[in-house]
Amino acid sequence: MGLQLKPSKTRIAHTLKAENGEPGFDFLGFHIRQYPVGRTRSERDSRGRRLGFKTLTKPSRTAILRHQRALQAIITRHQQAAQSRLIRALNPVIEGWARYYSSAASKDVFGTLDSRLFAMLWRWAKRRHPTKGKRWVATRYWRIERGKGWTFQSSPTSPPVSQHARIPIRRHIKVKGQCSPYDGDWVYWSTRLGRHPEVAPRIARLLKTQDGKCRRCGLFFANEDLMEVDHIVPKQSGGTEVHCNLQLLHRHCQIRKQPVIRLQEVHMTSATSLRSRVRGQLSCTVLKPSGEGDLVA
Repeated sequence: MGLQLKPSKTRIAHTLKAENGEPGFDFLGFHIRQYPVGRTRSERDSRGRRLGFKTLTKPSRTAILRHQRALQAIITRHQQAAQSRLIRALNPVIEGWARYYSSAASKDVFGTLDSRLFAMLWRWAKRRHPTKGKRWVATRYWRIERGKGWTFQSSPTSPPVSQHARIPIRRHIKVKGQCSPYDGDWVYWSTRLGRHPEVAPRIARLLKTQDGKCRRCGLFFANEDLMEVDHIVPKQSGGTEVHCNLQLLHRHCQIRKQPVIRLQEVHMTSATSLRSRVRGQLSCTVLKPSGEGDLVA
C-alpha cells in the first residue's frame, strides 16, 4: 500500500531495561513501561511464576506538558475576564483530558496537575489585585471549607473549577471471550458501552451508570428480566426527569417499592395530624369558666 514508518516516531525499545534509550515507549499519549517491583507486587506468568516486574500505563510526559500549556493558554486569554467565564472555559478541557486517562495509572499525575493548576490560578488572581494581601485574594476567589480544601469558585451557587483528582480511576475491563456485539446480549453491551442500537438511550445510560445492577436488590440484570425506569423522588413529590433522579429496577423490585412509599406517606400524614392535634390542645385554655360564673369562696 506504500505505507512507511516515520523515523522520528519509530524506535525499538525495551520496556524494562534501558536499551536504545529510556525503557518503555509512548503510544496515543500513553507511556507504557515495565517497572521492577518486589515479590508482593510482581506479575506472574501463565504458570504462576513471579516475573519481577509490573506493567503500568501512564500519561506520557509530552501529553502532560501539552495539557499544562493548554491550561496556561486558557488562563492567559482570560486575564481580564470574569471568574465564572474562566471556569466555564477550563472545565471541559480538564474533564475531557482526565476522563481520557482515567483508565491508566494516573492518580499521581492528576494530583500533580491540580497543584500546577492551583499555582496558575493563584498567579491569575494576584495579577488582578497587586495591592491586596494573600488572605483577601484567597477569600475573594476561593471557597475554603474544612475537610474539602480550597475550591476555585465565584459564588457558593455557581459551578467550581473541575479537578483532575476528582475524576475516578476506572480500569479497562477486557471483553469477555465468549461475547460478541452480534450475540444479542444487549444488557452486557449496554452496561459496557452505555449505548446499544436495540435499547433506548435512557436505559442504556442507566445500565452503564449502575454497572448492570438493580439499585434495590443489587443483583445483575439478565436479558430475560423485566426492567422499569423508576423515579427516586416521585413526580407527585416534585421529582423531575433528570438523569440523577432516575434509577433502573427489576419490575418486581419496583412493585415492592410502592407499598413502602405509601406506608411512609401514611406515617408522615399521621405524624402531621398528631402534631396539629397536640398544638390545638396546647393552645386551648386549661380551665373553662362555667356559664354561671365562679362561686364566692
